Amino acid sequence: MSELIARMAGSVGELPAAQWDALTDGGNPFMSHAFLSALEDSGSVGEGTGWLPAPLVIEDGVQLVAALPAYLKGHSQGEYVFDHSWADAWERAGGRYYPKLQIAAPFTPATGPRVLTRDPALAGPLLGFAAKFIEGNHLSSGHATFIEPAQTALFEQAGWLLRRDTQFHWHNRGYASFDDFLGALASRKRKSIRKEREAAQDGVTIRRLTGSDLRAEHWDAFWLFYQDTGARKWGQPYLTRVAFDLIGERMADRILLVLAFDGDQPIAGALNFIGSEALYGRYWGATQDRRFLHFELCYYQAIDAAIELGLARVEAGAQGQHKIARGYEPEETTSAHWIADPGFRSAVADFLERERQGVAVDAEWLAGTTPFRKGPVPNR
Repeated sequence: MSELIARMAGSVGELPAAQWDALTDGGNPFMSHAFLSALEDSGSVGEGTGWLPAPLVIEDGVQLVAALPAYLKGHSQGEYVFDHSWADAWERAGGRYYPKLQIAAPFTPATGPRVLTRDPALAGPLLGFAAKFIEGNHLSSGHATFIEPAQTALFEQAGWLLRRDTQFHWHNRGYASFDDFLGALASRKRKSIRKEREAAQDGVTIRRLTGSDLRAEHWDAFWLFYQDTGARKWGQPYLTRVAFDLIGERMADRILLVLAFDGDQPIAGALNFIGSEALYGRYWGATQDRRFLHFELCYYQAIDAAIELGLARVEAGAQGQHKIARGYEPEETTSAHWIADPGFRSAVADFLERERQGVAVDAEWLAGTTPFRKGPVPNR
């Protein structure tokens, strides 16, 4: 058996695309070589962004056999799992919190695999290498965010601290159509959604674009929408204009762009990525304020598309309790954290235990507010 070598690569783009993608099951678009290298090649991550690519890999002398999509972070932006209070506490105590190691799909609060391996037996050694990398380079910590449920135990077994949070996902229970889905809701909620859709669609034309239907003018329009939303939410957009061109070139068949037109003029849009099991809602923006158009493009069109594509769920991004009234249900999400200093680790572990109790109480309450008819939701 060839000797295994663990190292930090300079970027995902420098690694062979076929070998990287062979480490995944191909179902999650955000772990693909095409997506991660597009972020690098577009300048969305890299020098000056606070996201310096640092993939940790294991090779057998011939090819990749395991990898972590990792970054050296100079801040805590674009992660959607907030550790600002940890950074403040550690720096007030005289420590240096940044840089830290972030294992994630940048700017993407969507669940997915974070430990990429040909052989599951390599998960432990890979995470062990990550811990040694953190400590050997005097980093404060490592963080893996939005880990798919099947991989949570890998991090726990490797001694990483787990943190829980809540997102809102729509689940396809075998619905044949949007009306079929509405039939599972309480009458008042069903009527409310129908009114919202009618109001949102009044005077506009909505188009869903994917594959070869995507053209440069569509990305030009969406860039304007994205800039507006990014400036309001984050101060400046995370992605560069070139990123949309590269994503469109490299993975057009995994993109669903929903645009609303007033005549021939696009006025709003929502960008989704298509996985093997889920539709992932990512970005939204508009140049006109139309009542309920946000709900229509981001939530209802996504449900429509997921039913048509036979997908099991829609992940509509971070936060937003307003999604519950639109048929999205609370779902637990998990992040994992390696804290190098024993005293700091103990303090974080205590914080996580107390936070976990509050998250569980909130999740239980949220589960009781969904718009579905009382009693078990029927399978179809």
